[in-house]
Amino acid sequence: MLFHYALVDDLLTKEEFERRVEAKMEECGDLIDEPTAAMMVVGDLGRAHVKVRDLSGRSSLFSFFGKVIDKTEPKIFDRSDGEKGAVATLLLGDETGSVRVVLWDERAGAAEEIAAGDVLEIIGRHPGKGQKEIYALALRKSGCRIECSIPPGSVASLRSEPLDLDVLVLVKKPARTYTRKDGTEGELREALVADAGGTARIVAWEPGLLAGIPEGATVHITGAKPNTRDEGRAYSLDEKSSVTRTDARIPVPFTALNTVADTGIYSVQGNVRVVRAPRSFTTRTGRTSWVRNCILGDDTGTLNVVLWGDNALIPVSRDDPVEIYHGTAKPGRSGEIELHAGFDSCIRKPGGAAREIVVTGTVVTESSGVSIDTGKERFLIEGVDLPLWQEVQVTGILTGYKIIVSRSEPAAVPVERVRRKLREINDRIPEE
Repeated sequence: MLFHYALVDDLLTKEEFERRVEAKMEECGDLIDEPTAAMMVVGDLGRAHVKVRDLSGRSSLFSFFGKVIDKTEPKIFDRSDGEKGAVATLLLGDETGSVRVVLWDERAGAAEEIAAGDVLEIIGRHPGKGQKEIYALALRKSGCRIECSIPPGSVASLRSEPLDLDVLVLVKKPARTYTRKDGTEGELREALVADAGGTARIVAWEPGLLAGIPEGATVHITGAKPNTRDEGRAYSLDEKSSVTRTDARIPVPFTALNTVADTGIYSVQGNVRVVRAPRSFTTRTGRTSWVRNCILGDDTGTLNVVLWGDNALIPVSRDDPVEIYHGTAKPGRSGEIELHAGFDSCIRKPGGAAREIVVTGTVVTESSGVSIDTGKERFLIEGVDLPLWQEVQVTGILTGYKIIVSRSEPAAVPVERVRRKLREINDRIPEE
């Protein structure tokens, strides 16, 4: 009974809780046991058990059931004050997702008595502002049954040892700098890759590891260290890692549109049934970004797709075949399932024959590289260095939404574009 009282000890006294539990058992004619009655009282007070996907809510305390997928053995460490501490981690899941549960100190020993497949009842909280894991305040084994179907892209293991990978490089981000804890600057490079197990994010702390590796190449990676704290599959590379090109063919699975659930990370393909115009908005940091809504269809059905940022400006039209990699599924405002393709996602237009194209627009920089913005569409450009924020006309070969530039020259700014820009500026000026 004390286990469940911890969930409501800020609402009523221990004596009052016990009284309500006894009353609940009498009300049900003694057909329920004490733990069940305690759970019902907790539910009556608005502190019912939640599913794993709802552990990101605002509550300061959560109770939930989860099946043990993986675990680490207790690890002893020295605290800064010289005292000994202990920690163990459990990976729990239900039909809605998976979550890491951290057991500290005296609770860490419980991991030795827990096995994969056990179902646990947990009372816990998030550590500070973090939402990726739960610190267990109390736990016990439960006899309830859980069907644990891990959504695609969810963490399925706590393994942290480096491993080797054979993957297809989907996207390679430009190198960027970061500040270390000691105040010095370093450089890293990110990429999105895929294999038969789905998509994964790569962070190379040695940017040179990805130098000379083009998008679309297959590579063999050694020393890829799993990052189990990130959502989905993620690996980091350092000076002990290596990346070499191979001729291997890497099959990447796609999920049928009608089987995409309301949680998880998916790769899908289909034809564009409906596509809306991109809409601009201002982010919390004051930067202008874009969003675009589409409907994708295949032989199994349709799926609502939301494109964010640079992906919203990729030129797609009705009936175009499209592949989306590493999209995040979530419920829409009306309850329908949506697949969101943002910064970490990749969008391709397969089967399009390369063709020569002439484009006039403004040279801009974005997360995925340098692009030319026509005012209606954006194309990534390669093969030449162009001055940023200048109007240019480029001639080159278009493949998908990338132009390999063969010739470029300055271009006059179209009058209509100037007018549109002035209207945008005027709309942002508040009226007095």
